[in-house]
Amino acid sequence: MIHITVAELAKITGGRLSPAADPHATIGVGDIVTDSRDSFPGAVYVAKPGEHADGHSFVGAARAVGAVLVLAERETQDDDGADNPSVIVPDAVLALGAVAAYVVERIRAVGELTVIGITGSAGKTTTKDLLAGILATAGPTVAPQGSFNGEIGVPLTVFRADESTRFLIIEMGATGIGHVKYLSSLVKPNIGVVLGVGSAHAGEFGGVENIAIAKGELVEALPADGWAVLNADDFRVSAMARRTNAHVAFFGTSDGPAGGSQNFVLAHNTHTDEAAHPVIELAFSDTLPLSTDGVQYPVTSGLIGLHHVTNLLAAATVARLLGLDAVDIAAALGGVKAASRWRMERTDRADGVTVINDAYNANPESMRAALRTLAELGSTNPPRRTWAVLGPMYELGDDTIREHDLLGRVAVRLNISRLVVVGAEARPMHVGAVMEGSFGDESVFVADAEEAYELLQRELRSGDVVLIKSSNGAGLRFLGDRIALPSEVSETTEPSTPAERTMDQ
Repeated sequence: MIHITVAELAKITGGRLSPAADPHATIGVGDIVTDSRDSFPGAVYVAKPGEHADGHSFVGAARAVGAVLVLAERETQDDDGADNPSVIVPDAVLALGAVAAYVVERIRAVGELTVIGITGSAGKTTTKDLLAGILATAGPTVAPQGSFNGEIGVPLTVFRADESTRFLIIEMGATGIGHVKYLSSLVKPNIGVVLGVGSAHAGEFGGVENIAIAKGELVEALPADGWAVLNADDFRVSAMARRTNAHVAFFGTSDGPAGGSQNFVLAHNTHTDEAAHPVIELAFSDTLPLSTDGVQYPVTSGLIGLHHVTNLLAAATVARLLGLDAVDIAAALGGVKAASRWRMERTDRADGVTVINDAYNANPESMRAALRTLAELGSTNPPRRTWAVLGPMYELGDDTIREHDLLGRVAVRLNISRLVVVGAEARPMHVGAVMEGSFGDESVFVADAEEAYELLQRELRSGDVVLIKSSNGAGLRFLGDRIALPSEVSETTEPSTPAERTMDQ
């Protein structure tokens, strides 16, 4: 952990000390917390106004459990009117970013640090988990917890690094143009990975083309001696090669742009096994630095769904660029399961029901991929009955009704046995399924997760496969937990862990 004095913190953030703050006291940046519930003796609590509440209201709670300093936007007092020791800054979130930038610079000044940025409309967390598992075998590696990928999560990830860190993996999310550019300015990545450009957040961005502009900010930030790692199967991503001064390495499953470049990683003979695990043969280019003399390396992943091939290839490309042996890369990718929760998370119940909980997030592309995987899981001998329990996809803007309608039609075309549509925002899925030709009770609309739970409890039987998926805000991941482990999961309490919270607001 990097340590600095309170006076240094004030200088880094452009802040001033409150009367009770000791400028000579030392703090650890890894002890910075953005939620009072995560405070502990020696913690530094960050307070800021939030959308739903003011973080300054929780200073007392943080101090009560041992927080020694507050990074805040105004001075606060305890119940006796005494000053809380604080560094006062104009904007607490920007102050976090300034500290993160300082930490990265300090580590680079004394050690050999490679920063890898990962962005894309889907697959960031899985790719991050895969890459972290591979790189950890080559040196001290720091990667985000959960999906820490924004203006708060990125600094919190950086704060876990120290002078011994060799690889720092940064997941970069965005809901607008300029967000990835800002995050890149903090960590100055050496390698930038762009996985794909989809329609997630299209409503906020103002269209898919603006999403491409935003994701490409990562490759624009790379140095000339860096590497842009691009998905050749996504034409919007492969076009980003023209937006960077860095070297370019492609990955993909086709013989298109990737196969025609000097640096590429391809997946041959892609398919899934009976458990829907991706099976591929990795092929690296015959030019340095990716060369493996034309050998192909078989990989059977522990992930679920063919769409994860993109994530496997991205992780393999970065690892190879960093000098890891191709044999070791293939071995590390083989059998690896999702490390973060609610991402194609499979549970096989004792009664023979299989639950796939993929409800951490959703957009039209990831919904279709998940439905295809569900169909594959049902196409065994003998076939299994398949259930798609789907909630709303948020932030689609003017395309909301159309995209939900189309998804219901896709479920019918894939011969999903039962479609359960949850919530008023998702109702067009049910309408689309009926219009496509669903009949009887194949598609049903329910008002909420509780009604869905009661339906599933009544009608699930041994051998059924259940996919549960929605945008994060719909909360169906907790329905998935109830269905997967009904005797172990509270019906009313949502998890409250650092990975699920970013700050008091």
